[in-house]
Amino acid sequence: MSQTPAMTPDSAPTVQQLLAFYLEAGVDCALTDEPVNRLSEPDVAPAPAKTEPREAAPSRSMMQAPAVVAAPRAETLAPEVAIQSAREAARTAPTLEALRALLETFDGCALKSTATRLVFADGNPQARIMFVGEAPGREEDIEGLPFVGRSGQLLNRMIAAIGLDRGSAYIANVIPWRPPGNRTPTPQETQICLPFIQRQIELVNPDVLVTLGNPSTQTLLSTREGIMKTRGRWFDYDTGTRKIRALATFHPAYLLRSPSYKRMAWLDLRAIAKALEQAKSSS
Repeated sequence: MSQTPAMTPDSAPTVQQLLAFYLEAGVDCALTDEPVNRLSEPDVAPAPAKTEPREAAPSRSMMQAPAVVAAPRAETLAPEVAIQSAREAARTAPTLEALRALLETFDGCALKSTATRLVFADGNPQARIMFVGEAPGREEDIEGLPFVGRSGQLLNRMIAAIGLDRGSAYIANVIPWRPPGNRTPTPQETQICLPFIQRQIELVNPDVLVTLGNPSTQTLLSTREGIMKTRGRWFDYDTGTRKIRALATFHPAYLLRSPSYKRMAWLDLRAIAKALEQAKSSS
């Protein structure tokens, strides 16, 4: 069995090799303008000089109100506290504009601190159909809009095949901030963001809800079955005020990797178009 040779100055990786390694590992953007040495020892502030207390000085607690305690940062919030905070905040948003403004100031999810910007939604808020994916990618994080990369271009062609476009559909994600390196969101991150997408669906109030891919399907339709079993099946999505017909289908990114499943996706699209026609005729 061959052994990996020891690293020597001559065999040290080049800058191009290091960049290729970082890109392969999912490190494709910088979080700050200047590099940070995470291994350096933090500067220790000198201890304050000891002073003798003044005997006649009144207590500060008797002169001033107690100091306001700063709200805990996202990374220090217990998951159950962050989830409850999200639930309470989401239900207070009366409109989509208010919900977006609320998300801009919400600090309960640590993904916000690593993303470039909030990716809220795209399309027509009055649309009769709503598509929901899992989370933004690199292009979406840059543009601030969902599904603008290669998978978004495929989604545009998919909805165009049934006579729709972004002006007649509404598109969003369960997670509104890009996970670092496009990693899979953790269950805790998903549960924190869930109340916001649920409120978003309730406010859009479409006739048909389409979940794109396994994560959004399992999260929104409360199923543990894989996308191969759920795709093409109709579910009832209950907003609390009405039930919306929901259908699961493949995520466009999966279809790019496995184009042989586009035929099944086309069958799903035909079922969606038929459901929209039925909803239109019955309204």
